[in-house]
Amino acid sequence: MPRIEPSGYYYPNMIARIYLEAMEEVMGKNGLKAILNLAGLVHLVDNLPPMNMRKEFEFADYSALNGALEEMYGPRGGRGLELRAGRASFARGLRGLGALSGAGDLAFKVLPLSAKLKAGIPAMAKVFSQVSDQKSTVEDHGEYYSYAMSPCPVCWGRSATQPICFAGRGLLEEGLIWLSGGRQFRVEEIECVAMGDEVCTYAIYKDPVG
Repeated sequence: MPRIEPSGYYYPNMIARIYLEAMEEVMGKNGLKAILNLAGLVHLVDNLPPMNMRKEFEFADYSALNGALEEMYGPRGGRGLELRAGRASFARGLRGLGALSGAGDLAFKVLPLSAKLKAGIPAMAKVFSQVSDQKSTVEDHGEYYSYAMSPCPVCWGRSATQPICFAGRGLLEEGLIWLSGGRQFRVEEIECVAMGDEVCTYAIYKDPVG
């Protein structure tokens, strides 16, 4: 696949490592090795980023991983794997970042569901803005919250005719389950830089599914 030019923006090593470990959990060690080779990230084979919060993992490399998934498994299969890996990455370790937002505190857990979302979603966005070069903002639109990411590591340097940031969607879906104490919510990407939009934006609908 074509090489994606470096962005100059970075994720902490820990976030990249957790995502790679989640990918390995979903597709196996050989599957991850094949994806790393296809993405031009051979140096990461058996050599995952260290488990620290230094901002050293290029957005272009994170995007290349997702592009390689789509190239190897096709758009439908690749995006399904991104979604699963995004969910697994939060479940495996990113909930620790969620805890930094105070959403794990007892006082938070006893709040009504609507109050949990109102406080918890912006708190999660703030944590990502603090620990990475991904600046996240949240706005209330009545029926849903918009969660915007700029710059976006999931699709950096790629082009598409429909939204492709499934890793981010999976992470948000799992994060919402954790925030709400087990409820599921519909998350839909409504703007995507890969399509020519200014930012990548997800709609998080307030009513739980089911």
